[in-house]
This record gives sequence, structure tokens and C-alpha cells, in this order.
Amino acid sequence: MSSPPTNQLRTALNEATPVEHVSRSIVRRTRSLAFWTAVTLPFLYLPLLATGLEKSSHVTAFLALLVANAVALLIGHSHLRE
Repeated sequence: MSSPPTNQLRTALNEATPVEHVSRSIVRRTRSLAFWTAVTLPFLYLPLLATGLEKSSHVTAFLALLVANAVALLIGHSHLRE
């Protein structure tokens, strides 16, 4: 049987290297940006919906906004859950 790790080993395993710290910070900021982008993107739908989706460029812009919103929701869904 193996013995449980000592406090020193446990501390060494829990300490993040500078690279891990920076990467966690980048991931956290990316999730935050994606979350708030997902929150604000629907406001851009309003002018398109108010004027109607009669032109193909309006339909394309609307679909692009929907895809961007879905991607932002996917990336930002775990913001502040950790």
C-alpha cells in the first residue's frame, strides 16, 4: 500500500508554476469576455429585427450574430462557476 502524500508534496502539487498561473488568468479573462459578449450580443439583434430581414445581407448578419452568440455562450458558460 502506498502512504498518503506528505504536506510538502501536497503543497508542491498545489502550487502553480508561473506559466500555469498566466494560462489560468488568460482562460478566466476569455471566459469572462465571452460571457459578457453573450449577454450583450442580443441587443444587436433588435435593429435587424426592427427593420426586418428582407434583404439577404440582413439575414446573413442575423445568422452571423446567432452563431457568434452561440459560440460566446459555449465559451463563457462557466464564468464565475469555479
